[in-house]
Amino acid sequence: MKALLIFLHTVFLAAYPPPVGKAQQQAISHSQQQKFSHAQQHNNGKAQQHTVGYPQRQTAESTYRDTVPARQLQAVTVTAQALLRDQGMQKTVLDSVALHSDVTGSLAQVLGQNSTLFIKSYGRATLSTASVRGTSPSHTQVTWNGIPINSPMLGMVDFSTIPAFFIDRVHVYHGPGATSVSSGSLGGAVTLATTQPLEDGFSLQYNQGAGSFLTFDSFLRFSYTAPGWSTSTRVYGASSKNEYSYTNYRKKDFSYDEEGNVTGFTYPVEKNKNGHFRDLHILQEFQIKGTHGGLWDVRAWYARTDRGIPFLNVDYKDNQTVKNNQTEDTFRSVVQWRKLRENSKWEASAGYVYSDMLYEYIRRLGDDSWANMVHSQSNTHSFFFRTETEYHVGKWMLSGNVSLNQHLVKSMDHAVISVEGEEAVLGYEQARAEASAFLAARYRPVERLGLSLTLREDVYGKKATPPIPSFFAEYLISHKGEVLVKVSATRNYRYPTLNDLYFMPGGNPLLEPEQGVSFDGGLSFSHSGRHVSWKGSAGGFYSGISNWIAWMPTHKGFWSPQNVLLVQSYGAEATGSLDIRWNSQWKTQAEGHFAWTRSLSEGKQLPYIPRFSAALTARLLWKDWTLTYDWTYYSKRFTTLGGWQNPLLHELGPYFMNDVALEKKTILPRVILHIKAIVRNVFNEEYESVLARPMPGINYTLSLGIVPLFY
Repeated sequence: MKALLIFLHTVFLAAYPPPVGKAQQQAISHSQQQKFSHAQQHNNGKAQQHTVGYPQRQTAESTYRDTVPARQLQAVTVTAQALLRDQGMQKTVLDSVALHSDVTGSLAQVLGQNSTLFIKSYGRATLSTASVRGTSPSHTQVTWNGIPINSPMLGMVDFSTIPAFFIDRVHVYHGPGATSVSSGSLGGAVTLATTQPLEDGFSLQYNQGAGSFLTFDSFLRFSYTAPGWSTSTRVYGASSKNEYSYTNYRKKDFSYDEEGNVTGFTYPVEKNKNGHFRDLHILQEFQIKGTHGGLWDVRAWYARTDRGIPFLNVDYKDNQTVKNNQTEDTFRSVVQWRKLRENSKWEASAGYVYSDMLYEYIRRLGDDSWANMVHSQSNTHSFFFRTETEYHVGKWMLSGNVSLNQHLVKSMDHAVISVEGEEAVLGYEQARAEASAFLAARYRPVERLGLSLTLREDVYGKKATPPIPSFFAEYLISHKGEVLVKVSATRNYRYPTLNDLYFMPGGNPLLEPEQGVSFDGGLSFSHSGRHVSWKGSAGGFYSGISNWIAWMPTHKGFWSPQNVLLVQSYGAEATGSLDIRWNSQWKTQAEGHFAWTRSLSEGKQLPYIPRFSAALTARLLWKDWTLTYDWTYYSKRFTTLGGWQNPLLHELGPYFMNDVALEKKTILPRVILHIKAIVRNVFNEEYESVLARPMPGINYTLSLGIVPLFY
């Protein structure tokens, strides 16, 4: 396999880049999805009953409250079997019910409330990254409709830049299961997908939100589906002054007597300075059925974010003398061809991602002129190609894929002053090609037992990783309650990012890839009754990662990445949900997530990894009213590796967050309206998610959803 990868990699370097193309993946038609699901499942597997509806015009519960349905249809019951592809894996699935519940929410908020991921957030419209099982954000690989969207410079994804209304389905792979998505996923992987409407004709949806701190959110989607093709356009905009008040416990206002002696002090109430933001997103999608049974999908997503960088609460500057701002233009495109046969799937896709990020830090001088302190601009061009096949025969499913990626990066700071007092340019310009091959064999010898073995190998630049094997197994203990036990194991590697290698100053081209082993096991169970349904899972995990890359201070006055840490992470996770239908008018729903995580280096918990985290969502539904309560909890977090030695300076206290929402659906002859009111941080808790970044107190949002009915 290594020889094949090196050969492909050599050809790729010679022939690439391709044209500024588009690329990959999407959702297939309803009938094709069902056909392939049955084809790829084992004939002797136990059938499970699932009630499914139609995503566009369905029941109100199905689309959930802010995404109002255009027409109510009766649900249909289909018979399905557990997919061989996912057997033995620990996975969390989020559908449009969770993703489209609030037009003002980013994907970061949805993931934090509906999974065991820890979201490290600087506040709304500021950097929000995900940590899975105590690993770093760069250990979480993210794909959008099949193409990687992790920054080749930083290695991570800012989830605050992804509107939840632009995503229709999310799969979170925990631990070893993430290797089926990508290598480098030492903690996990998140796959994002969009889908096309399934019903013929026009559909239109508009949502408008207004909230505290002069915050406004708007979403519009127009779709049209005809036999053989469909199109969809989404537009999302958000803006806010984001200037909330908070009590600054890191400053003191002293009071004095007539002799100048300090007689007391108070903590000042300050504003969140320079926290404004303005975002615009446009997503265009097309789907065309080919003449020979294939399916073509084209997607293009443009995003522009313009955000102020809020001042720290230890900062004495004011926003009249300092401008600290970041703007980013991003374009993602994807073209995919897919063909389904009775026992196989064939797929090819190509994609292109462009990003232009500008960070400016400007100070006003004494003569009212402005001086550039930092003017850092980064451009990235990423090209992707991937081909994949799956084949199902008897009790086996065999699959494989090959992917080729090319990254071109230019990062420069144009505000550097040399020792001679002249302007200079500091930065780097690099390119890197990557290739990956993946093989999987999945087998179900008997109804209760499923086994999977996968193998991956990567080439990056002129180097290759050792083979990356993974093993998965599951066993159905009892049909009653669907009690299923799962175990998995893998080794994994992550090669350094381009900033790790070449950033100026401090990049280290001698870095070795991080490598680790991971194990997990758990139990899942479910019950579906006429009035009561519930499901849950619980399990534990362990991973050991060597050559962990950490940026360390040097004697030269700047920081540089080093392979310095051996990190061991272990813990437990649990999720559960309950659905009670009391009668035709009353319904209760609840779902919760809990994680206990120990992520240790030299016996010390890693920075910004809470030992305990939990989330709970409860809903009470009556007729066309829905009352929702969201609760989250994070235990204390250290801000440095040695923070336990001085907790007063390097420890963030635990906090509970409480949100309440009330929603009303109104059905009129030609339109359905949804009105939703949200109160966030109900008890006005004072807390920091990141050191010196105070979060807002109690705040409010009111939103209106409109869906015209075309019939």
